[in-house]
Amino acid sequence: MISDPSLYADFLGQLASHSEIALDTEADSLHCYFEKLCLIQIGSPCSLLLLDPLAGLPLSDFFKTLEGKRLVFHDADYDLRLLRRSGSFPDDNIFDTMLAARLCGEPHLGLAALVEKFFNVKLSKASRKANWGQRPLSGLMVDYALNDVRYLHELAAIFEEKLHELERIEWFYQSRDRMIRATREVKVKEEEMLWRISGYAKLSRRSWALLRAVWKWRDSESRKSDKPPFYILSNSEMLHIAESGAQGKKVIPSRLSSTQKALFEEILTTALALPEEECPHPIIRTSIRTTKQEMELFRKLKDKRDYAAAQLGLNPSVIASKLALETVARNTDGVSLLPWQRTLLEI
Repeated sequence: MISDPSLYADFLGQLASHSEIALDTEADSLHCYFEKLCLIQIGSPCSLLLLDPLAGLPLSDFFKTLEGKRLVFHDADYDLRLLRRSGSFPDDNIFDTMLAARLCGEPHLGLAALVEKFFNVKLSKASRKANWGQRPLSGLMVDYALNDVRYLHELAAIFEEKLHELERIEWFYQSRDRMIRATREVKVKEEEMLWRISGYAKLSRRSWALLRAVWKWRDSESRKSDKPPFYILSNSEMLHIAESGAQGKKVIPSRLSSTQKALFEEILTTALALPEEECPHPIIRTSIRTTKQEMELFRKLKDKRDYAAAQLGLNPSVIASKLALETVARNTDGVSLLPWQRTLLEI
């Protein structure tokens, strides 16, 4: 694993001579609050290597070396978002083998399934949920990580050839570019939705006030300690505390320190004293009424989609999802579909 500055410089020099590099990443979001990029797997045509982002190496030098090269990923969406947090990652020439497989009509899109089909090799999934922030990595973890890039060059060649044979390479480029644009957008969750965990809807509005307060406390404690939220307090515990508090019984976790217990009780007291009108309100979803004409157009589009999918050997959702068809039925000039999808649907 590349973690030493002197080895890093040599590694970048070797990488510079290749025009295509396979990449994958491993992160840790299960053992900490702030998601960390823990490992970058790199496959050149002649070697497989691991790069340690936790060693303090300047990733900007690595990203600079990748400029102008074709970068092969399998399911690039998450990897691109993760890598972009560490600097200006070059994303202008990406080949995503999962996207290519989808457009070629492959029924099973996971890397393990594709490797087994094309290379008759079964990949182990034993380290999928391992702690990638630990050092040193076990032998099993190293093997698992390297296998994520071991077959990507060959898979890319297989699917690129097939896309050309099927005359779908332009479909790939359009779909790939849309995916890349989407990964450049920062997803921001509404704060009012964050505390509404599974099971909250069955509680009273007073319980919601307690749940919101406890959730904010847990989030603060989790941030300060860089521990996962469930390590501080589980969701089921929070629901129990909120429900019990609304019924007049303050439940304070026994594992808290005396200082934490005092603060926790104060938080509960404040939430219980909140005026009724300041307690959280139900989320009211506004639905869009569908006209008869829109419904008829939706059915026609769906029939065209299903027919085209059957003829082309594709999952219908590859051509257009139900939501995309509904959106187009309301506004045929909308941009929810790519040019190749519009051509198939004759719109």
